[in-house]
Amino acid sequence: MGSRIIGLAIKEFLALLRDPKGRLVLVVPPLVQLIVFGYAATYDLNRVPWALLNEDRGGVSRQLVAQFDGAPVFHRAGSLESPRQVGPELAEKHALLVLHIGPHFSRDLLLGRPTPVQILVDGRNSNVALLVLGYARTILDDFSRQWAAEHGASALPAQLEVRAWFNENLESRWFFVPGIVALLTLVVTMLVTALSVAREREAGTFDQLLVTPLRPVEILIGKALPGVVIGLVETTVITLAAVGWFHVPLRGSLLALYLGVLLFLLGSIGVGLLISSLVATQQQALMGTFLFLVPSVLLSGFATPIANMPPILQQATRLNPMRYFLVIVRRVFLEGAGVRNLLPQYWPMLAIGLITLAVAGHLFRWRMY
Repeated sequence: MGSRIIGLAIKEFLALLRDPKGRLVLVVPPLVQLIVFGYAATYDLNRVPWALLNEDRGGVSRQLVAQFDGAPVFHRAGSLESPRQVGPELAEKHALLVLHIGPHFSRDLLLGRPTPVQILVDGRNSNVALLVLGYARTILDDFSRQWAAEHGASALPAQLEVRAWFNENLESRWFFVPGIVALLTLVVTMLVTALSVAREREAGTFDQLLVTPLRPVEILIGKALPGVVIGLVETTVITLAAVGWFHVPLRGSLLALYLGVLLFLLGSIGVGLLISSLVATQQQALMGTFLFLVPSVLLSGFATPIANMPPILQQATRLNPMRYFLVIVRRVFLEGAGVRNLLPQYWPMLAIGLITLAVAGHLFRWRMY
């Protein structure tokens, strides 16, 4: 019995290794996932862009600013002239943190009076916001202790006032739940479209499509429509759950959200049909979908900031439609963004969708004829 089991195992190994696609599945996915997990999945925050709003021109405020400039983690992205610039600076993600020093900072410290310092943080990603606040608090505490020791003060002179932008209470679910809209929509539509043609081939009905009066482009559209409908329903259900159950605020327009959904579905379905046109079985379709999904989620900014990834991976994220859709759903939910604010996110998804659908259509016709 043992020899029969060994013989069967050898046969299975040989059958797997003879198949070029099988060999590809054995080698490529583990390597891709190893690289992506090793470099992209990190919670370390090693670069914090910050902006300065200094209304005090005294030398003491410059000492505090020098503490932030000298910190290896903080990199100044700019200097602001008025409080009105704080909102756009954080909204456009030019800075994660704004240091606001009041006009009487130096005078109050020299007179021995405590004085507030305001830190405004982008609160959309609560985990990142808490890390940034921890770094800023450390710098301010060091400055206060040093000042107190040099001037014989009994209390720490600088008092930190924290305000989180867009996510006032730093609720982590406000950051992650809108991302679930993108994640589940991608998973469902990819599975539906990637398995469609492969299922036809396994059932032996794919050849019947060749004798129908339908053209390849019509068949392609017919395969894509169920994914669009399912994706829209999935998005609606998750959005209702996010607002009604998790109490995540929906501050933007539904038009901006659903326009992003349609463009995101265009790209997702294009990738799914591209996979489906390349594979012959549903198992291969599942493996191809998994190969795309894992790097797509990790390289989207769903859990870890794209800015913390190596430069080559940051450029690779530009080919990922989920990267752009995550920005759309989070800005619509938390910032109240409209269609005009999100145009830079719409057109890349449209380009990705048109290119993938065109390639899938070409491969589909090639496999048919």
